[in-house]
Parts: sequence; C-alpha cells; structure tokens
Amino acid sequence: MENMSTPLANNHISVDCVVFGFDGTDLRVLLVKRSGSDDGGDYNDMKLPGSLIYRDEDLDEAAGRVLEELTGIKDLSLTQFKAFGSKDRTSNPRDVLWLERAQKEHVELIVTIAYFALVKLDKALEKTVDPAQAQWCRIDDIGPLAFDHNLIIEEARKAIRREADNNRALLFDLLPKKFTASQLRKLSEIINGKTLDVRNFHKKIAQMPYIVPLDEKQQGVSHRAARFYRFDRKAYTVMR
Repeated sequence: MENMSTPLANNHISVDCVVFGFDGTDLRVLLVKRSGSDDGGDYNDMKLPGSLIYRDEDLDEAAGRVLEELTGIKDLSLTQFKAFGSKDRTSNPRDVLWLERAQKEHVELIVTIAYFALVKLDKALEKTVDPAQAQWCRIDDIGPLAFDHNLIIEEARKAIRREADNNRALLFDLLPKKFTASQLRKLSEIINGKTLDVRNFHKKIAQMPYIVPLDEKQQGVSHRAARFYRFDRKAYTVMR
C-alpha cells in the first residue's frame, strides 16, 4: 500500500566515471577540477567525471559524453558496475549548491550509475587530458572528494578485483604493450591488495604461455636492466 504521508522523491539520474591508469609504479585515477564559492568562501577541489543525464540519451551514451566533455578522452570501453542512491549523497550543501548552479536545476536526491574504465597511461593519453580541467591522481594521495566519490572509487577497485579473478586479461589493459615482470607484479599487488613473493611470482609467469618474454631489455636505467614481456591475448583465450 502506498505511504501517503511520505512524499515521493524528486530524483535526478547521473553517471560517474572511474578511469584507472597505471604508470608502472602507482595506480592513478582521472579526476576533474571543481571550483566555486559558498558561505565558507572560495574553494577548489576534485571530483570524478560525472554529470546529470539528458532526457534524450541512455546511460552508456551519457557516460561517454561526460568523459569526453570533461576530460577530452573519447571512445573508451566503460563498464557499468554499481548504482549509488543513498539519501546522504546530497547531505553536503556545497555539493548541492555547486550542482544546482552548474545544471540550473533544483536538486533533491541524485541516483548515480557508476562506470569504470582501464587505460594504458601513455604519453599520448596524457596529452589528451587538459591539465587545467583534469588530472591523473595517485590513488593513495586522493583526499576528500565531492559527493560520495571516494566511496565510488573504492567500490570500483573492488569491482575490478572481482572481474580480474574471472578474467586476468583485464590487468593487461592497464599495462603498456611491453612491460617488465616487476610492473606486472606491482600492478597485481595493487589490484589484489597484498604483497607477492618476488621469486614465486617469476616462477608463475614463466609457466603462463600468454606472457611472452621478448629479446629486449630496458634502456638507460640505473639498475639492472629488466627483460620486457608482452601479453598474447590469443594464447590466453585458448587457455580459457
């Protein structure tokens, strides 16, 4: 039976995109800059690329549009992983005021559909992003973000961990085409949240036919040059 004493929520639907990149040492997240003013004065902080959706677009279209408009990146493979609809998402008056000014809409409750993407963080991709608008932030250095975006990032990490358990090829979407065993191990540690034994890790990858050693080593490094490897997607598909 309908509860006549409680008014229906005036919901808005938004999309938020968590784009992960790996720089060889650290996992990074693409954040956009936000500025404004309120009773506390002027402020500058960060948020995920996200926005309310238009009436004439579906969720996937909105996610792609938002990412391109706010960061310049387009044609990414985005995976929808969770919806966030807590009534506390708009508990911070600054967030509501900023959004209402930006969208010219009265905002009550916002339900957001979250997506993640994994990208190779190379120089070409870095040049695509305008540093005046967005920034690749080391995940361990991220401070408090707008709305519940810290929570969304953490849930995205969990989603990637679950996906990688079933499809290890996901890790190689973050690695460069030629990578070292150390880079693969470091990324595996970040995704799984635990330290791996170096010697055992090398033994394991030597037994994986889809991780192919190359006759090429690092150049111009101060330490012992490491061998490069590549990921053979066809060999991985056959194994599965």
